[in-house]
Amino acid sequence: MRISAIKVELYAAIRRDHRAGLSGRALERKYGVTWRTVRRALDSKWPEPRKKQAPRPTRLDPYKPVIDGMLMADLDAPPKQKHTAKRIFDRLLDEHAAEGISYQMVRGYVAARRKEIRWEAGRGPDEVFIPQSHLPGDEAEVDFGDVHIVLAGVPTRCYLFSLRLSYSGKAVHRVSASCGQEAFFEGHVHALNMLGGVPRGKVRYDNLKAAVAQVLGFSRQRTEPERWIAFRSHFGIESFYCRPGIEGAHEKGGVEGQIGYFRRNHFVPVPEVATLAELNELVDRWDPEDEQRRIRSRPKTIGEYFALEQPRLKPLPVEPFETGRWFTPRVDRYGQIMVRANRYSVPVRLIGKTLRVLLHASELVVFDGGREVARHERLSTQGGCRLVLDHYLEALVRKPGAFPGSTALEQARSAGRFIPVHDDWWDAARAAHGDKEGTKALIEVLLLARHMSHEHLVAGLAVALRAGALTADAVALEARKIADGDAPVPAAPRVPPQPEPVEGGRASVTFLADWRLSHLPPDTRPLPSVAAYDQLLRRRRGGSAPSQGEAT
Repeated sequence: MRISAIKVELYAAIRRDHRAGLSGRALERKYGVTWRTVRRALDSKWPEPRKKQAPRPTRLDPYKPVIDGMLMADLDAPPKQKHTAKRIFDRLLDEHAAEGISYQMVRGYVAARRKEIRWEAGRGPDEVFIPQSHLPGDEAEVDFGDVHIVLAGVPTRCYLFSLRLSYSGKAVHRVSASCGQEAFFEGHVHALNMLGGVPRGKVRYDNLKAAVAQVLGFSRQRTEPERWIAFRSHFGIESFYCRPGIEGAHEKGGVEGQIGYFRRNHFVPVPEVATLAELNELVDRWDPEDEQRRIRSRPKTIGEYFALEQPRLKPLPVEPFETGRWFTPRVDRYGQIMVRANRYSVPVRLIGKTLRVLLHASELVVFDGGREVARHERLSTQGGCRLVLDHYLEALVRKPGAFPGSTALEQARSAGRFIPVHDDWWDAARAAHGDKEGTKALIEVLLLARHMSHEHLVAGLAVALRAGALTADAVALEARKIADGDAPVPAAPRVPPQPEPVEGGRASVTFLADWRLSHLPPDTRPLPSVAAYDQLLRRRRGGSAPSQGEAT
């Protein structure tokens, strides 16, 4: 029962004036109260609690025993076949011809009465959370969470792996393009290396597909994939699986809250990065910063507790574990392979061959035998394609007409590998040599990137464009001069300058062979001499012809 604050102040004022000498009748007149109120104020400093009024009868009263019976029957009913307030209301109308009641009346009564019936039946509340204590280095929790970023200018959903030590609260995170088994394994390897050891006790997981192939009934038993069993055995991890669904989320509430904290404090505003490797570098800086905070009212920081916990972790194994997964796709006629519902390009010379692909969480590596032939950043969507322009250059030399509209060229522009200076040089080459030969000249220039850096090639293009030199040899010459430090790196022009007219109507071009001859080092060797052969001439003049046994 509530006690009115105003009535407490009234009692205090009456007692104060009474001590000042006012009589009971004067107090009644001053405060407009009866003599009973004055007497109660003088007898006790606390007013009497307000009496709770008896509940008023309602039109639902005759049907409350019926509702209670339905709720009692629900105690032993299957979880998904229990009465809702709407179903109880419908049954009262259909089976009991209830009149004058509303759904709101039934819903309010059911909401309050359902918990009381559970208590009366000895079932207790729906959920009870018991505080837990953890030993240093003993337990950890693992989970994935969704994060949204802007990756290379495109809004993308990625997945945040988190491993959190239960004692100190120290957590290690990793962002990947998927939450598959490759990302699951790589997240573990990164986290355990950062922590410097493995928890000695249980590591709590939910029932994610990377670790659980099948949930066996309502028990804690699980059927695990073979690769996960091998991974756990390699690192000595003892797994503990939570109950399926939302009911088991509180069993690893530490990592659930940690992911939310990390996402709110480091991914707001939404990060904009060029690659996932760049984002993970930021994550590696954010993790140590979080060691300076305190969890709730704990007396020490996360870092201070982790300093006590780290020596108690099990040592890491010496041998590494290959976290990637192998695939053997066949190269189609477009020079592409299919991996996990996405297409990736390989050099066109490999069309028709079966290659080996090592798929990681954020990239894939393609091998032809034991030689690496391609490396791609993994796509986070399905049905996408990632093409590298360099893989198609041999075919485009034979088919230059397919170059302007090629998908590989479009992706090279988006990735910043084909920039305005390429377009400017290409336009000038087509104007000078025609569309076909000008495009071929550009493709020959792009082939030079296999032997020199992209920056030097772009600088050579800019110099050649400024000089009106529209051949691949001229670009190679200027790029090598810049690489050797013989010429400064120029700024790439946006608009190609017009070459100055020369005699004959063609621009002057220094060919690579002539440049090499002019840059040969000086020859300091003596001139050759034939004086040693003069003795042969003197012998021939003075003597007779040689005999058969004499050498000539």
